[in-house]
Amino acid sequence: TSCDFQGRGLGMEFYPGTQPAANNSNAPELNLSHPLHSAALGNQTGNLSEHQQYAIGLFLSSLYIIFLFPIGFVGNILILVVNISFREKMTIPDLYFINLAVADLILVADSLIEVFNLDEQYYDIAVLCTFMSLFLQINMYSSVFFLTWMSFDRYIALARAMRASLFRTKQHARLSCGLIWMASVSATLVPFTAAQLQHTKEVCFCFADVKEVQWLEITLGFVVPFAIIGLCYSLIVRALVTAHRHRGLRPRRQKALRMILAVVLVFFICWLPENVFISVQLLQQAQPGAAPCTQSFRHAYPLTSHIVNLAAFSNSCLNPLIYSFLGETFRDKLRLYIEQKTNLPALNRFCHAALKAVIPDSTEQSDVKFSSAV
Repeated sequence: TSCDFQGRGLGMEFYPGTQPAANNSNAPELNLSHPLHSAALGNQTGNLSEHQQYAIGLFLSSLYIIFLFPIGFVGNILILVVNISFREKMTIPDLYFINLAVADLILVADSLIEVFNLDEQYYDIAVLCTFMSLFLQINMYSSVFFLTWMSFDRYIALARAMRASLFRTKQHARLSCGLIWMASVSATLVPFTAAQLQHTKEVCFCFADVKEVQWLEITLGFVVPFAIIGLCYSLIVRALVTAHRHRGLRPRRQKALRMILAVVLVFFICWLPENVFISVQLLQQAQPGAAPCTQSFRHAYPLTSHIVNLAAFSNSCLNPLIYSFLGETFRDKLRLYIEQKTNLPALNRFCHAALKAVIPDSTEQSDVKFSSAV
């Protein structure tokens, strides 16, 4: 019996007709005594056939691979390579960028498997289902936790500039990175251990099926982080506007405000659909007498499930653009790195011109500055 994997960020949507149970007229989930589930399946198959849903899912996956995957994969690698190349001049934000890039790079690389796992054949085995859930949850938590901590760090650096020197040191930054990874592992392994002890005798048990774990993911992986990110950046915006109310915002501060808006919007847009989808699933009452391995909400809405999973992966693809390529410090490092690696004058000029076209110079002085970025 195949297990219904419902964890965050995993494309666990069985397409109707891909599992034998879905075609069995005697299966409990297709019995007319369950009107809600039958109506859901009827609505899906009435509007779109299983082949149409599969084709649409494959098309969206292809768009993701063509447009978003290269940005996330190459962008996160560039963040690692460039910052490590200038490690002797690494700033506190750079430490967070590197750790965020590691988590995002793992998620983006794994998305190659997930976005084309349309028939869910990889998750028919409960052990594999649980392993993939553990692997992705740790990196999902770390990515979201780093985004949250970076928003708090920026608030301290800008709004509490006088006290920031006592708090924002490289030693504290390294300690913060270690604690964030430990928190990510703990948020995954502690519930996993408790769930394994409780469901040890269930043959098709998958860690990600536990409702308490899913509620924990929604709370720790979205609600609390988004509240903290929104609060920190709203305080940053208020500080910027107040500081320059009488003489207007300088171009650098205007860019900071646009970046703040992009950060909040991208995080909200990418993660909201996944969390709403899982919340609706959790709030639905289980059908009376349903088997523990019965296919459920995700299988009734496979295409919707696939779309929200792609949206969640997209956040890790867009983070490099928002947090690094829009910042002057990283752009200056990237230009210098390309100049050092392109020894041929003609190739050097070509790369510099191409980079300048994609990432234009700032209106302010664009000499290489390695001071701590806000």
